[in-house]
Amino acid sequence: MTDLRIEGVDGDAMLRDWRYVHNTIIPTAVLSLAEVRERAGRNRLTVAYLGDVAVGCSTVRPPADGEAATTVIARVLPDHRGKGFGGQLYEHGLAEARALGAGAIETCVLESNPEGLRFALKHGFVETERYVLPGDSLPFIDLRLV
Repeated sequence: MTDLRIEGVDGDAMLRDWRYVHNTIIPTAVLSLAEVRERAGRNRLTVAYLGDVAVGCSTVRPPADGEAATTVIARVLPDHRGKGFGGQLYEHGLAEARALGAGAIETCVLESNPEGLRFALKHGFVETERYVLPGDSLPFIDLRLV
């Protein structure tokens, strides 16, 4: 397996890389650079690089007030799937979630990403909810690690 470098988002170039991966995989919820910058202020965002090329990204959402669950989302661009990068991103995010004191781990997958759903189910997640954002047609699937 090729060496994957996972780095915390730092600076506009990395924000743009994170945004590119997110918007490619989640085309129904495209984010502006300002929205990504805002998310970086409340979540832990990382970018996975193969050399200088962004191949994936992740989000770790700390537990909200009164909640025990931490959300870990790993995204890998389609051309780079099936090479173990998703597993590495997921393990990195899981370690961050546990360091935050997560009582439970959740994730979210867009229904149009069957590889992501298979990955989550294979890693012990079970579906808890499906919902469609206003103005969208593709459901998001929330899952919880059991």
